[in-house]
Amino acid sequence: MRGVPEVTDEDFASEVIGAELPVLVEFTADWCPPCRQMAPVLSALAAEEEGRLKVVQLDVDANPGTTNAYKVLSMPTFMVFRDGQPVRSMVGARPKRRLREELEDVL
Repeated sequence: MRGVPEVTDEDFASEVIGAELPVLVEFTADWCPPCRQMAPVLSALAAEEEGRLKVVQLDVDANPGTTNAYKVLSMPTFMVFRDGQPVRSMVGARPKRRLREELEDVL
């Protein structure tokens, strides 16, 4: 996905837990149509919120350690991390306007 970097089990701690900005993580999978539907939404959000929010994605099939650690069962799952802690979790595809509204109080 253009504009949205991938994180892995190996770099999750440094890229997400250790991030200075709040981080929106999309737990995604190649086989998930709603995940693919969210690609342009996340790219746009990442560009619009640059400097305020970091947006990354994690492939659940390639990174089972992190997926299991946060008990992610459905795709896409969006989790917001702030100061190394998950502060919001949302399941399912949504329009950008709704996603932005749900993120407002954690930014």
